[in-house]
Amino acid sequence: MAELTSTKLNPESHLLLDQPLLRLPAELCRKNFKLAALHVEHDRKSLLGALKNAANDSLSGKKRPSETLDSLDSMINRMKNLKRKMEGFHEEEETLHRQTRKRLEHLHDLYQIPSLADVKYDDWSRVRLNRLLVDYLLRSGYGESATALAKEKEIEDLVDLSVFVQCHKVEESLRRGSTQECLVWCSEHRELTRKTHNALEFELRLQQFIEFRRKGQLLEARLHAQRYISLNTTTSKPEIHRAAGLLAHPPGTRVEPYKGMYSESRWEFLSNLFVKTHHELFSLPGRPLMHIALSAGLSALKTPSCHSEYASSSSNASSTTTTVCPICSTELNELARNLRHVQHQKSSVEHDPIVLPNGRVYGRERLLEMSAKVGLVEGKVKDPTTSEVFDASRIRKVFLT
Repeated sequence: MAELTSTKLNPESHLLLDQPLLRLPAELCRKNFKLAALHVEHDRKSLLGALKNAANDSLSGKKRPSETLDSLDSMINRMKNLKRKMEGFHEEEETLHRQTRKRLEHLHDLYQIPSLADVKYDDWSRVRLNRLLVDYLLRSGYGESATALAKEKEIEDLVDLSVFVQCHKVEESLRRGSTQECLVWCSEHRELTRKTHNALEFELRLQQFIEFRRKGQLLEARLHAQRYISLNTTTSKPEIHRAAGLLAHPPGTRVEPYKGMYSESRWEFLSNLFVKTHHELFSLPGRPLMHIALSAGLSALKTPSCHSEYASSSSNASSTTTTVCPICSTELNELARNLRHVQHQKSSVEHDPIVLPNGRVYGRERLLEMSAKVGLVEGKVKDPTTSEVFDASRIRKVFLT
């Protein structure tokens, strides 16, 4: 009964890590719908106005019939362009629906697995591991490797290749000192970012202002500031005043904050700000899912003794024991050092616990058996962790409460 309880699968706990799997397609569908609605509304107003003007001019005789026909042809061409745009939005929506369907099927398979010991769970976990690897590669900038892995494992619909590839392109353009690609991205997502009062676009315009000032183009800098910075309602007055003060401080100044504004490190700041804005907009976690999964797994296995000076034989040559604890291994010991250890609700102890003079607790029967095997004389016991030898009379029985 205990074995069945311990291996029973709880799908809800697994879904905590897989929330972005469905959240991102939903956000992309919402974005796709809003962009389509904006195009329809914009062209509707323009076409109705043009149609009304053409009808009035035709009735009043201000335009010849040939000119009226030209106006109608222009409106028809505009409607055809709108139709092509709608077809593109429809194709994108169908792709997102297909991906969502595949992801729902993937998660539904988890509910059909009764036990962690089931072979189907190994297959499902292997697919999730591949997803986490692709996510990690995409966030690290290895788009080609991520694409190759996704195609090889046939999980293209379970990962978000295009979203992260586009994000990485804009991120790299900022690191190279270009704001153009990011400004285009801001214009495409302005309706979505406006409600959050995000400062990304203001910081990009401020960087353009800084570059004008760096090159000594004071007139262009002033015109740019009047158009994009002074009228920006998403920023506070101190930030606008700080930008205006830059006109009085040339490159090479040692006065802060203007010295920092001229620093090349601002490009790194803009790159990180874009990635943060991008992930918040699409409800993506700030860290790779691989890191989150590893942190949870390492914390679940970690105990207070894993990083003691007597941790195990893999990290302590004086220890006489071998350990199967993965946290005590040389591969994971340092990786888990700064993580919290879990508070286990159940503990496994020997039926006859005793405490040695150094404060370490063992089972009496197994301790005496091990001491005899290493060749100690009767009446002596050896701490298997620290290799200290004590008189058997100094050990004390432990009573658990």
